[in-house]
Amino acid sequence: MSDPRAAEVHRILERYLIEVVEAFNLCPWAYAARTRGELRVEIVWGPTCELTTTCDQARQALTSPGASVVMLVFPELLGGARAIDALRNGVAMRLPEAGVAAFGPHGNFDLGSPAKLVPFLRRSPDPLLQLVPFSILDALRQPRTTLMTAELAVQARVLSGLGPPPPTPLVDAIAERNHATVAPDGGRALSRVLADIARDRAQSYQRAGIRHAAAS
Repeated sequence: MSDPRAAEVHRILERYLIEVVEAFNLCPWAYAARTRGELRVEIVWGPTCELTTTCDQARQALTSPGASVVMLVFPELLGGARAIDALRNGVAMRLPEAGVAAFGPHGNFDLGSPAKLVPFLRRSPDPLLQLVPFSILDALRQPRTTLMTAELAVQARVLSGLGPPPPTPLVDAIAERNHATVAPDGGRALSRVLADIARDRAQSYQRAGIRHAAAS
């Protein structure tokens, strides 16, 4: 990768995906999507984002051959959780063909219930939007539907709010399993990994000349 700034953003994101999402098995299909080349990562630079341009970038990634998951990463975005949530709402309105979820470094830790823990589990080092194309739902009508495809389809429906999810305990089961994984040690193991990635991010972004107020 010729751009050293982009290389650092990709490296930090990969640490989060491998050391957090995959290592703690927070998402059953994450490893397969990444290793099969079905994940598309787009970096959006700058402290603010122009919604139309961002949506165009997302749509192009969503329609690329073989894409099942798109991540839009905003390493310099200002405004904290409120900014990425507002961006999520804008992108979701303009891209009805995909379910959109917001991730970022601001999620609070709350073990009160599986649902309350979700913001912490989405504590990515950079603000990002994850998009899952609804076209994956078409695959459910095929006879050789994989578990990963089915789970992506369920998540796409849940993220979008377009009607109730399919009649399956999958979503609740994933949330409950993640809660059971994190709760025994009070989240200390996961917190240590997240803190190490955050330190790595701060140091490497400074060296690369990336403005990184997003984690403040």
